[in-house]
Amino acid sequence: MDMEFIQKIILVLVPMLLCLSVHEYAHALSAWWLGDDTASRQGRMTLNPLPHIDIFGTLLLPILFVVSNSSFFFGWAKPVPVNPVRFTRHLNGKRVTMTTGMMITAAAGPASNIIFGFMSALLLKVSVSMGISDGPIFTLLLRLLQINYILAIFNLLPLPPLDGSKVLAGILPRNLAQHLDYLERNTFVAFIILIALLQTGVLSMVIGPVFGWLLNITLTVVGLH
Repeated sequence: MDMEFIQKIILVLVPMLLCLSVHEYAHALSAWWLGDDTASRQGRMTLNPLPHIDIFGTLLLPILFVVSNSSFFFGWAKPVPVNPVRFTRHLNGKRVTMTTGMMITAAAGPASNIIFGFMSALLLKVSVSMGISDGPIFTLLLRLLQINYILAIFNLLPLPPLDGSKVLAGILPRNLAQHLDYLERNTFVAFIILIALLQTGVLSMVIGPVFGWLLNITLTVVGLH
């Protein structure tokens, strides 16, 4: 295994670990804010990557994408435990419902990645202003921006167990949300659908344009276009 290949893996795994840790921390923090300290008691309300690592989704899958020279990749961490029964926060004078609480907790993950991605773009701007437009540090910041946005968009897909399904469930009428409940209970079916979307290229067709649009806006705002 040559040094160039090792560097490629590092420049994917390091930002992946950072992005997923921020994502899971945001879930845990939002649940804690709503009154559920389950994740906090289990040591998951932390930015330390170690408690969040899923061997396959966090480490092996990203490496497989690097090995295959794929232009598209994603991954996941161990899901943060959330107990909606413990939500006690009051919003607008009323105790938050379990559905609304789950929607807020789910949305916090992708939102944190968008914020982290934008912060990475700002650091890229600082790097360029200092005359650093290549090298490991520049590449790491660029990967942080890209992976954060890919994870945010991917997780907002309305397919259980992704965050987008819980966000959508909080918006849809109950009779329509029941279809998402079925997929939530039958994760194998949802996984098969996800694999089919990936294999047919539909996933890339959906994520690609949104990623390009979000990236273009960000680079324009920070002055890198």
